[in-house]
Amino acid sequence: MNSSTLSSTDKQQNGKFVPNDHNVLQKHVFFFDRNQDGIVYPWETFQGFRSIGCGILLSTASAFLINIALSQKTRPSNFHVLQGKFPSLLFPIEVKNIQRAKHGSDSGVYDSEGRFVPAKFEEIFSKHARSHPNSLTSDELMGMLKANREPKDFKGWVASYTEWKILYTLCKDKDGLLHKDTIRAVYDGSLFERMEKERASPKKTAKRSWKSLLVVIA
Repeated sequence: MNSSTLSSTDKQQNGKFVPNDHNVLQKHVFFFDRNQDGIVYPWETFQGFRSIGCGILLSTASAFLINIALSQKTRPSNFHVLQGKFPSLLFPIEVKNIQRAKHGSDSGVYDSEGRFVPAKFEEIFSKHARSHPNSLTSDELMGMLKANREPKDFKGWVASYTEWKILYTLCKDKDGLLHKDTIRAVYDGSLFERMEKERASPKKTAKRSWKSLLVVIA
């Protein structure tokens, strides 16, 4: 599968954008495309974060920072003098081009075309899971982040830390472990859908308020 095939997959079904089957990174981001038009605006990023249990402050900051950081990178132009289309003050993220915004100092589980790399996923646990073979402790997670750091890639360091910190805070179990199946599900976005459904359950109301508070503080 070449890059031109993957980057031009703006398929539509009944007027809705459909992520490319091979581009798992598109599926990861598509959860935040709340109206499924292939564009993620800051208010949709905010709504997505709120729907999985993040507090108002974190959701607001995430919407602001993520869309500003990724918008221009996902909006390619035919003009050689510009990296992307003329900047939009609405900071839209084009889902079909999300692989263009992949940051450094990451796990390498997504390749340059947004595809899932099973060997890199398994390396997370073979290299860093010391206490339990299929889960990570907080210290092991921090060790992985440090091992993935590329020299002077400060933006990548911050992006990776923030992503994994939010995931760990929201999804660790009662023993402080982040499980392999949970991490796998976040890569294709299925975890987000599951969390949203769980939060919609009336039985989750009490736990929901506490978890939102924790994530705001984090």
